[in-house]
Amino acid sequence: MSELIYLDNNATTQPLPEVVKAMMPYLQSEYGNPSSVHQFGQRMRHAVETARRQVADLINASPREIVFTSGGTESINLAIRGLCGVAKDKRRIVTSHVEHSATRNLCQALTAEGYDIVEVRVDGGGQLDLDELHSALTDDTALVSILWANNETGVLFDVDAVAAICHERGVPLHIDAVQAVGKVRIDVEKTPITMMSMSAHKLHGPKGVGALFIRRRTRVAPLIVGGGQERNVRGGTENVPAIVGMGEAARRSRDTFDTSIQQMTKLRDRLEHGILEGCPGSVVHGNAAARIPNTTNIGFAGAQAEGILILLSQIGICASSGSACSSGALEPSYVLEAMGVDPSSAAGAIRFGVSHVTSVDDIDRVVQAMPTILARLKPPTVTQHR
Repeated sequence: MSELIYLDNNATTQPLPEVVKAMMPYLQSEYGNPSSVHQFGQRMRHAVETARRQVADLINASPREIVFTSGGTESINLAIRGLCGVAKDKRRIVTSHVEHSATRNLCQALTAEGYDIVEVRVDGGGQLDLDELHSALTDDTALVSILWANNETGVLFDVDAVAAICHERGVPLHIDAVQAVGKVRIDVEKTPITMMSMSAHKLHGPKGVGALFIRRRTRVAPLIVGGGQERNVRGGTENVPAIVGMGEAARRSRDTFDTSIQQMTKLRDRLEHGILEGCPGSVVHGNAAARIPNTTNIGFAGAQAEGILILLSQIGICASSGSACSSGALEPSYVLEAMGVDPSSAAGAIRFGVSHVTSVDDIDRVVQAMPTILARLKPPTVTQHR
């Protein structure tokens, strides 16, 4: 197999060397419990609080507004169940048709508990119908839960407009920013978000750790009850090595933000232009809307995503058909269906996700490979004999 070309950075990212280096002492000699009162344990506490400040600085929050979790999925569950748990008399949750499965499946489970789930539609460009959102908010609404950047298309919702609507109606707003953090400049002091979910492994940190921004004075029912860690919001001994890694990843993301954004945008655009030129009939889904700079979802009508991915993998190119959480099924994308994408194009849709460690040579090799791959998947011409 040729050298690996990794374009599946929406699924996970390569941990930075600086992140791994920062974590190593806490996997070896610095193994104390951050809840212990002795000096050894308090060194771990200091490491956790340093990471908390680094994550807070990335989104312009206060460190006390950051709660560490096991990842984006737990952060989403804590936010939604946490808000529902303190608003027991309200039984409506408003979300969208194109949420990540962490939100989508949780909301489906909540219907069995008597909640009314309202899914706001999106248009052909993947943008949220803000009028429909406004109409969906009632006095019975416990919260709105909306993603910032779609994990399949990279399309950005207008979070400022969503936040203004929710603020006007006095409805708490949870944002799934798992794909947006590090790729969009976020300032929670300027945007009235109530809660926001993040995940370290989407911004070159380790897997198994995430964070939830909880705006000060917001009441939250804990999801995991234990020894009172994370200000009684999330019990359990903190995963110090992973938390330190997330903090370092957040610091690096903040320090290199502008350069990384410019680099990823150029790489994504080069990939799109090359494929559209070399593969007639291909189309970029959601390209009319604002998107995160690293993501493109390209439909190849007449081909099947599974076949494309297998042939890409055989030559060392990693991509996906959409959400990594459902990659084993390769079922038609509900995101593209909600956008009204032609079924043939949706069936052959591939998500490519670049990162700042992707090279121009990586992009050019993918562009060169795609026409050959599509030709191999083209049905053979049948000759009619008389």
